[in-house]
Amino acid sequence: MARAIHVFRTPDRFVAGTVGEPGDRVFYLQAVHDTRVVSVVLEKQQVQILADRMGLLLDEVHRRFGTNLPDTPDVDTGPLVTPIEAEFRVGTMGLGWDADSGAVVVELLAVTETEIDESVVLDDTEEGPDAVRVFLTPVQARGFAARSEVVVAAGRTPCPLCGEPISGEGHICVRTNGYLRSEGFDPAAWFGEES
Repeated sequence: MARAIHVFRTPDRFVAGTVGEPGDRVFYLQAVHDTRVVSVVLEKQQVQILADRMGLLLDEVHRRFGTNLPDTPDVDTGPLVTPIEAEFRVGTMGLGWDADSGAVVVELLAVTETEIDESVVLDDTEEGPDAVRVFLTPVQARGFAARSEVVVAAGRTPCPLCGEPISGEGHICVRTNGYLRSEGFDPAAWFGEES
């Protein structure tokens, strides 16, 4: 069966979003053009990596080519388009710069059980995993990165001692010798220090 490649050359939106409560969220990327909507599922860390790398790519494009790129993006704060029906779970991500169109190119490939050849990324070969390919203006790319940072940060509060997330029921922290702690925990008080 031939692979499906969903291409968005001039998307109206390309955003990260979540469904669910902190600690039990599902992360999505969603590309929208007119009435066409394609959503994919991915991990929180993948969203963070994509946002970070997108910023680095834009900085490098500016450094190499002197391209005038926006510093303050227009951030899309709207919700994901519903109903959300994921095309696939993202395994491999590709990121590049298309100098001809002056666009950041993002490619998201479906998880596969077999190892994929790097040449499949950003290519229209007949064989390979399904993909979503999105061309973003620098303004859209900066906006995507800024929104992604907010979406990722909106999760559970990290423990100030061990960095693991604290749920509403508390958290068994390895740094407190296994004692259950809650979000209102004050490390200074725990160790008898003045605040």
